[in-house]
Amino acid sequence: MALAHYKNMDFIESGLYEGIIIALRYDQRKRQHITEAIMAAKVENVSIDELKQGLADGTILLVDVREPNEFAAGRIPGATLNPLQKFDPKALPPQEPGKRVVLSCRAGGRSLKALELAQAAGRDDVRAHYPGGFDGWAKAGEKVEH
Repeated sequence: MALAHYKNMDFIESGLYEGIIIALRYDQRKRQHITEAIMAAKVENVSIDELKQGLADGTILLVDVREPNEFAAGRIPGATLNPLQKFDPKALPPQEPGKRVVLSCRAGGRSLKALELAQAAGRDDVRAHYPGGFDGWAKAGEKVEH
C-alpha cells in the first residue's frame, strides 16, 4: 500500500488494511515521515486535562514506554516505566474497576506501538494513550519528576 505525502497537512489517512488505519504524519520540525499503525476504534486519546484529573483522583494508571535514560531524565509525576524496547504487556497494571491504564512516551508514537502490542497480547482493556507525551506535558509547564 502506498502512503500519500503532503507537506502542508499534519495528518493524512491513507488507507485501511485489515482494521488498521495506516497513517502518515509529516513532522516538519524534523523533516521526516513517521508512519504509525493506529488500531481502528481501539485507541482513546487522553487530553492533558483528562490526564491531570485522572492522575489527581487516581483513576488513571500512567505507564511511560520511553527508555530508562529518558525516564530518569524527567517524567510525568506518578508514571511507571515499561520501556517499548523490552515492552512486557504482562507487566502492565492489572485491570481494576474505575481505573484505566494510559500509555505515554515522548510524543505519542511509541505509546501507540505499545498499545498495539498490549492489545495483540490480549489486553483489550488497554486502549488509552496520551498523544502529547512527555514533551507536551513539559511544554505545557506541568510539573516534572526527576
